Formats: sequence, C-alpha cells, structure tokens
Amino acid sequence: MDDLSFNATLAWRRDISASIEGYSKGYMEFIAKALTERRTVRSALRLLKDAGFKPIEEYEKNGERIKPGDSVYSVKAGKALLAFRIIDSLDKGFNMVAAHIDSPRLDLKPRPLKEKAGLALLKTHYYGGIKKYQWLNIPLALVGTVVLENGDKIDINIGTEPGDPVFVISDLLPHLDNRKGDFREVFKGKDLNALAASIPLGSGDKENSIKLAFLKSLNEKYGLKEEDLFSADLQFVPAIQPREIGIDRSMIGAYGQDDRICAYTAITALINANKLSRSAGVLLLDKEEIGSDGNTGAKSYFWMNALMRIARLMDMNDPWENVLLAMEKSSMLSGDVAAAINPMFEDAHDPENAPRLGHGIVLIKYTGRGGKGGTSEASAEFVARVRRVLNSGDIVWQTGTLGEVDRGGGGTVAKFFAEKGMDVIDAGPPLLGMHSPFEIASKADLYETYRAYKAFLEMPNEAL
Repeated sequence: MDDLSFNATLAWRRDISASIEGYSKGYMEFIAKALTERRTVRSALRLLKDAGFKPIEEYEKNGERIKPGDSVYSVKAGKALLAFRIIDSLDKGFNMVAAHIDSPRLDLKPRPLKEKAGLALLKTHYYGGIKKYQWLNIPLALVGTVVLENGDKIDINIGTEPGDPVFVISDLLPHLDNRKGDFREVFKGKDLNALAASIPLGSGDKENSIKLAFLKSLNEKYGLKEEDLFSADLQFVPAIQPREIGIDRSMIGAYGQDDRICAYTAITALINANKLSRSAGVLLLDKEEIGSDGNTGAKSYFWMNALMRIARLMDMNDPWENVLLAMEKSSMLSGDVAAAINPMFEDAHDPENAPRLGHGIVLIKYTGRGGKGGTSEASAEFVARVRRVLNSGDIVWQTGTLGEVDRGGGGTVAKFFAEKGMDVIDAGPPLLGMHSPFEIASKADLYETYRAYKAFLEMPNEAL
C-alpha cells in the first residue's frame, strides 16, 4: 500500500555524489562571475560558443541558410539571450526552458553622487523585492557598464577581486536606534546610500571636495566624468564569494541564485542534450523581478523576432504565422526557483505543499496571489506529460506552492508564454533565503534540475 502515497525522495540517497560534486564545481565558478545580467549573458555565451553555437547575424551576413543540426543564438542589448538547436522545421513545435537572469540589487541613481557630513555617498534605487535591512553593513561591489557619448563601453568592477576596496551602507548603532514598527516602514529606500570616499581633494577647502576626489579617482581609473554615470547600468551587489555550506558541504550559498541557477542548468542541459527529437531552445530573460517589461523582458518581442529570423533563414513561408502556430505545438518549462520550507519559519508555509531542500526539482502548477491572481495554471494533461518524462528518467522531483494561502505569493514568466498558446509549467530548485544577498541551494537539487531540463528538452514528440 505504500506505493499509493506520494513522498518526495531525498536526492542525496542516490549513488551519484561524484556527479553532483563535479557539476556543482562548474556552477560555483559560473555564479561567482554572473553578478549582473550582462555578465550572465557573457558567461552563457562562452559556454555556447565552446559548444559550437553561432550567432544568427552570422548567417544573415553571409547569406547562409539555417538547417537541421545547426546551433544558433541571438543576444538582445547584452542582457537577454535566445539559444536554439535546430532539429527540424519550427512549425513542428519545439521544447524550451526559459529563465530570468536579473536579481534583486541596488541600482545607482542617474545622479548618484553626493557629499554629506564629510563623506562621499552613492545614492541607490533598489531593484526588485528586497528586505532593505539585509543590505546594511555588508560589503558591496560596484559592478556594471558605462556607455560613453561616443558609444564606447567601459566595464566597472570594484569590489569583487581580492584586495579590492568595497562599499557599505552603514546602519545606525543599537544604542541610538529607537525606531519602532514594521521593518518595511522602518527601513527606507531613500536611506540606502553607500559610503564611497572620505579623503578630500587638495586642502579640502572647496565645497564638495570629497565628491570631487571620488570623481578624480573614477576618472584616473576609468576615464569617466560625472555626466557619464547617467548612461550607465551600475549596480551594487554583495561582495561575497559563493561558499559551500554545512560540514558536509551539501549546500551552496551565493548571491543571485534566483534565478541564475536556472540559467546555468538550462544552458548546460541544452548543450549536453544528445537525444533531441525536435528543435529545442533556452531563453534567458531580463526584468522578471520588476514585471518583465522593457525590450529585454518576457513581454517584449525580441525572442519572437529571433524565432522569425530563424524561420526566415530556414526558407519557411510567412515566418510570423509559422512561429505563432508553432507555439501552439510547443512546450516550456518556466525555470524559476521555489521557496523551500524554512525550519525557523514553518508557519509561513503549507507544510504539505512546501518544497524541501535536497528533494529535487520543484514543479509548481500555479503561482499568483490570493485567489490565484496573475497566474497561468498548467493543465492537468501537461503536468501528467512532465511527470512521465521525469519519472521515466528517474529524476527526483517534488511539488510546491509559494507559501500559505493569503500569506503572500508571486509570479514568474510562465503566463507570458501561456498567453501565446504554449504549454508551460514552473520548474526549478528550491532556495532558502530567496531575494537575500546570500541565497542557499542544495547541490543535489542543482543537479536534479539540470537532469530534468535535459530530459525535458529531449522529450520525444509522442510524449506531447
């Protein structure tokens, strides 16, 4: 009678510890460098190019046709990426994994620099859902790209290398802190200003001499002036290296695992998938944490345009119509992380429906808030197909929801693809401390997610 009950399996009970450790090592190297969307795309491109993927633009420039067996990619604004392996005509449909590569952080304001109380400060605007107090009194790195008026791009990286200085947002000492109330009200976004310098320029007699000293250092190191900061994507991210957690080294702590853990597992799954029966792709998206807007988010047409360019280069008639019709025959895993049950805060979860660390990839049938608002719920038929693929591949999986009913909720990119007719379900590893500067994942869940994505991309036509 035991086989009548569903119980999530502990992924560590499998005799694949060497495979888990080997895969985790590559991931930790990736997540250490993938601190921004641009850096994540660059790291993904290195993997794709090593595997023989070519840019769509190269085919267009050379007048070449895309044919079965080709592997192609397209990048949008340096912050979003579509990679595809062509097996047959797109009008037969395809399998795809989508993940977002933006993470909660602190963005510099357009005019970030000010001087106050003998200190130079950099003003920020937080990005995505954060607990503001978690960003106080931790080392921060300034990372990003500045685009000069002439179009030249300057990469900024201060705080990630050994010996680098870091930045910090200083909190008030407990002796003087009499603030009371909800932490969301006590900690204000306008107060998230990072210490940047304290030595004045020259004698210090001039107004804003410390601010000027900061600008002088920035100019000497990068050739920048204050106006250049307006045309920049500059972020404060935690200056904390990924680390193994626990005496058994079974977990990984790192910044940005939501959702770059799904990006890495998806890209490596696409590269290593060796039993594709139809075309398959991976889509890495920006702006998910703030609604998926903009020309690099899931709501934009950049990824559909890329598919139409592929269809055109395959000599398909009416690429627009063919791509739209192909989506009706296509399947997607919306690769996003799940909120693992936290043993210190169990009452925030529904224990029977809360995913657990170390129990494999999490399938989430619906997200949304309250009465399932803002979600696309996967159909029972599609869930059954995904179950069959995972079970036949002996992949450890579990189910999950995002917290107790009426407690909270959230959304993913899934609904934007379901709107276009694709079958889609959310699937990714569980995390502890999601949206914090140091999120925690299980190595076993990381590896099972990779195996699940690979099996899904290889899903045969008869399983659809």
